[in-house]
Amino acid sequence: MPKCYTNQEKDEIKRRLMEEAGYCMAQYGIKKTTVDELVKRVGIPKGTFYLFYESKERLLWEVILVAHEQMEREMAEKVAAVDLTGDTLDALTDLFLGFYQMAEEMPVLQILNSEEMNLLTKKIPAEEIAAHQKEDTVEISRLFAQIPLCEGVDIGAVTAAFHAIYFATLERDKIAPEDYEKGLRLLIGGVLMQILA
Repeated sequence: MPKCYTNQEKDEIKRRLMEEAGYCMAQYGIKKTTVDELVKRVGIPKGTFYLFYESKERLLWEVILVAHEQMEREMAEKVAAVDLTGDTLDALTDLFLGFYQMAEEMPVLQILNSEEMNLLTKKIPAEEIAAHQKEDTVEISRLFAQIPLCEGVDIGAVTAAFHAIYFATLERDKIAPEDYEKGLRLLIGGVLMQILA
């Protein structure tokens, strides 16, 4: 018979699972992170893991979403603080560049590349991924609602452009290091130049 946990114990187990999943992803990647390793680190029976998550992919997806939400909150705060009376294009380019650099430095997101993401997203229902992408579009809409945009800007296309830039950062190792930041700045500035009023 499975052990009954108090709400406080459940919260602590879930927090520890997410924390250790983040460490394991950063250390081993998605493919090599195992439920056995996670339960060993957290000190729970393997069956207890499945009381919280149906699979390791579900846990890893949640860890990535939490990191993503944290970045979105920070980005929203920074966009709200941008001085729109000066050179808005340069200010926002710097801000978005910093956002991508922050993503690259987050241990959970550092190890991700197209292959790792494909491995994970194959295990997550397509409708859930689509819902996340739709929510992303809403969040980007909120961000850009604070900025003067050209009339008729297609926020869905803007979201897709910034996603494309993000996925390009996952392949950073295929770009000459001395050109990487300049290229990233050029991509970000090019998108912003087309949408700012």
